[in-house]
Amino acid sequence: MEFEITSGKPQSQRTACVVVAVAEGGRLPPAAAALDSASGGAIRAALRHGDLPDEAGALLWLYDLPGVRAPRVLLVSQGPAERWNEAAWRQMIQAAARAVDRGGARHAVSYLPEVAPKARDWRWRLRQAVALSAEAVYRFDRMKSEVESPEHPLERITFGVDRADREAAARGLAEGRAVAAGQRLARDLGNLPANVCTPAYLAEQAVALADEHASLAATVLDEQAMEELGMGALLAVARGSAQPPRLVALSHRGADPEQAPIALVGKGITFDTGGISIKPSQDMDEMKFDMCGAASVLGTLKTCALLRLPLNVVGVLAAAENMPGSRASRPGDIVTTLSGKTVEILNTDAEGRLVLCDALTWVQREHAPAEIVDIATLTGACIIALGHHPSGLLANDEALAERLLQAGETSGDRAWRLPLWDDYQEQLKSNFADVANIGGRPAGTITAACFLWRFIEDERPWAHLDIAGTAWKSGKEKGATGRPVPLLTQYLLDRAGD
Repeated sequence: MEFEITSGKPQSQRTACVVVAVAEGGRLPPAAAALDSASGGAIRAALRHGDLPDEAGALLWLYDLPGVRAPRVLLVSQGPAERWNEAAWRQMIQAAARAVDRGGARHAVSYLPEVAPKARDWRWRLRQAVALSAEAVYRFDRMKSEVESPEHPLERITFGVDRADREAAARGLAEGRAVAAGQRLARDLGNLPANVCTPAYLAEQAVALADEHASLAATVLDEQAMEELGMGALLAVARGSAQPPRLVALSHRGADPEQAPIALVGKGITFDTGGISIKPSQDMDEMKFDMCGAASVLGTLKTCALLRLPLNVVGVLAAAENMPGSRASRPGDIVTTLSGKTVEILNTDAEGRLVLCDALTWVQREHAPAEIVDIATLTGACIIALGHHPSGLLANDEALAERLLQAGETSGDRAWRLPLWDDYQEQLKSNFADVANIGGRPAGTITAACFLWRFIEDERPWAHLDIAGTAWKSGKEKGATGRPVPLLTQYLLDRAGD
């Protein structure tokens, strides 16, 4: 879908639909007031009937208003003033995009950015409006033989902005397009079935991205290369599967080659049965989403390339399939990691930290990053602790943690910090190896991060994002969300000083 900006009057727009906001009590923001004036009070007359509920995102269609060129006008409620905030505005943006898409309009002009919370500038408003609209109308129908879609699917949204704000809005528009493209890639990869999206397939997508964008370069390590390096933990996870693992590095070169990169490391378990410690069968189909950390890394690197971000960024995908085959790791097995540390595998379903620990060691040795963020659907305990709203964040560096938290607030893709204290390391003690791969039921999200922390060298700034509760939705809306691509992109934009 395409996105544009215009400074034209709402009543003069040549489009299938004009979208405007209505405040509490029927108060009309500028665009709605202009339509009301042009139509001889038709907007206020319609509102007097009480057909627009006073809740954020409520909708009312109006047709063939006199003095208005567009055949349809969509009124979108801001909801009660005491509950007006960024979340309500985001809800309005998405509700309007879905309604226009389902209504069969190929093109709409939206003036909703004008009512965004005043603390936000026009660059932020357009970046958010574009990304949110694209997210709202996303469909995944690649695997269907017959596709059900609107007769006239939405092809383009134009956002109305004042002439004085066009420069900032245009910049936000470009950023929003890039975030939307990266998030769409992450969602597409997450939604693919595991018989298509294998570790080799993820590697192919990274190579394809590098072929498309001059700033990107891909490196792929196969099973033999990992054997030669000594990645015993990652290989142990992959042993039970017929699908060979891959370690993939996708580098964005946007700054001086001497500048240390920022590293994003993603868990890429393309299907997770739990291995010998097998999971219950209910909802196991959703374990195709266990590679969403890796998908978010690919999506974020795509945004870096599209934005020509003036940073060096390296994305690493630790890709494997966790199956209970005859060669699979057993509870009690001990493996030697790339770092040289030994790990007792007490539970083969705690496999994400095993692939990540070798990936973390590798990226530190090969790229010497300035800071590292790993992203993983790592623990069900994170869902118990935080639900499905924020991602879990743990970090060994205060400044890095604060940057990620702030990026989450700015993007609306929020995180919540949990403690990373030495006290929890006691739970990972093993009688037979340097460390156990689980620490028992208490504080499962924290002990998983404590495990990864052991593989961070030289006190390098590092953060861990547990996206188990945010990477996909279950039930009626089942599917990948593309999070935390918005958070990671905002974090990188902030690091670039933009």
